[in-house]
Amino acid sequence: MIAGVINSTFAGTAEVLDPATVQLKPGPGFPGSVVDLVARIENLPVTVDQPAKVIVNEASGTVVMGANVRISPVAIAQGGLTISVAESPQVSQPAPLSQGQTQVVPRTQVTVDDGTGRSLGTLGGETSLASLVAGLNALGVSPRDLITILQAVKSAGALQADIEVQ
Repeated sequence: MIAGVINSTFAGTAEVLDPATVQLKPGPGFPGSVVDLVARIENLPVTVDQPAKVIVNEASGTVVMGANVRISPVAIAQGGLTISVAESPQVSQPAPLSQGQTQVVPRTQVTVDDGTGRSLGTLGGETSLASLVAGLNALGVSPRDLITILQAVKSAGALQADIEVQ
């Protein structure tokens, strides 16, 4: 990732030696020393991966989650509440003579039914935990029930994040 950002600005300058080391060599035509190179690359924007994590505090009913938390297809039933997350990929075909490529596009459906006739359905690309939580909040699910549901989703292997209970 870091070497790619450096090489996009200064071609052929960075080489990955191992997961923790990037070696720098000023390429031909670079005016200056390695110190000049380091001074120029130290301000390049690099986006780092953040681990997906959910923190729950059972005592206060607080749930904190990162934006990159995802949920795999899963079905949950708790009391009178039923939750289903399903994936149905669709094919996206480019226009004729457009030089585009056919791609498979994920279509995820989240349905929540609380047994009283109130239900929620959401369609989108990947299913995020945020969309599931928003749906549960719209149905009035208590924070304690939300925490129990998240722990069950994690136990089922469908929560693509670490969960930390405080």
